[in-house]
Amino acid sequence: MTEQRPWRPTGRRLTDTLLAALAPVAACSLALGGLTTWAGAGKAGSPARITVSNGRVLLPYGDSTDTAALFDIANVGGADDRLVNVTSTATHGRITLSGHRTLGVRAAYKADVTSAAVPAGGVLSMSPRGVDATLRAGAGWQAGDLVPFTLHFERSAPVVTTAVVIRPSDSGP
Repeated sequence: MTEQRPWRPTGRRLTDTLLAALAPVAACSLALGGLTTWAGAGKAGSPARITVSNGRVLLPYGDSTDTAALFDIANVGGADDRLVNVTSTATHGRITLSGHRTLGVRAAYKADVTSAAVPAGGVLSMSPRGVDATLRAGAGWQAGDLVPFTLHFERSAPVVTTAVVIRPSDSGP
């Protein structure tokens, strides 16, 4: 009767086995390092955290009653969010989000938009040349009046704020 030897991998088989195991181990290590960095920066599981400041409403010009409300919206959280609606009990009619685009030196257009991005760790600064909330002004509004608004977001709770009525020349750049 012949004696059977236990199976032993040859040098080539052992090398191939180690290389095959190395790829998933390296991928897991890289992913774990990235997640550790992300969590260490305070971003892991951090929802959007929205603050609203610098609310202002432009006083309509001439016979027009249409105007714009502008806000600075900061997101100090770790997830992106979107402004999807603006409402107010002090305005007449629906408030729409509008985007303004320049086509050249002397041409521009305005179009309604469904939402505006508020990136994680970023700020959406609404302006007459970017995104604004277009509305019909209340009768008798004067510079210095305060107008209540509620800003609605895709993920965050609504934010109740006020905006001061200002002359368009006071709105800045």
